[in-house]
Amino acid sequence: MNPMTNMKNVLQLSKQDLKHIGKSSWHDQYKNSAWIFVGGLLYDLTEGDILCVFSQFGEIVNVNLVRDKATGKSKGFAFICYEDQRSTVLAVDNLNGIKLVGKTIRVDHVEDYRPPKETEKTDTETRQLYMEGCAPEVMMRREKEMKTRSATPEQKPERSRHTDVKIKRERQDPSINKERR
Repeated sequence: MNPMTNMKNVLQLSKQDLKHIGKSSWHDQYKNSAWIFVGGLLYDLTEGDILCVFSQFGEIVNVNLVRDKATGKSKGFAFICYEDQRSTVLAVDNLNGIKLVGKTIRVDHVEDYRPPKETEKTDTETRQLYMEGCAPEVMMRREKEMKTRSATPEQKPERSRHTDVKIKRERQDPSINKERR
């Protein structure tokens, strides 16, 4: 499908979601992936430029700006992984179809990201990221932490109205504290 047609279809899906508030969203089918695809980028953009633009919607864990193997020049598209999957929804809804440095970019979810093939230049951190994946595991850990926190709320000791009045008086009149000592 033509990239511009695909971009327009994604924008229409987002408009339909706004009309049907409360029902499930088309984004839900991508809830297990924190990766997005960005196409139509200017060839001169670097990973840092992409990071600056897309980090406004969440913490970015990985940017894979696809480059030509022979020349090292950008091919004009990238894959970005967010720490939190909900950031992908924000990025797709807000950045799909915008003009970035004079070119209209396409931003869409990636359901099943396949990392590039390893080479001898691949470092250990990147290999680990390829093996473990990124954001979904981090997000699951955070959700578990939030559930355990909400299950055991911190209890503050209850104070009577009488205690509050005493404290207020002591703050107003420091001589009261001296008399007690």
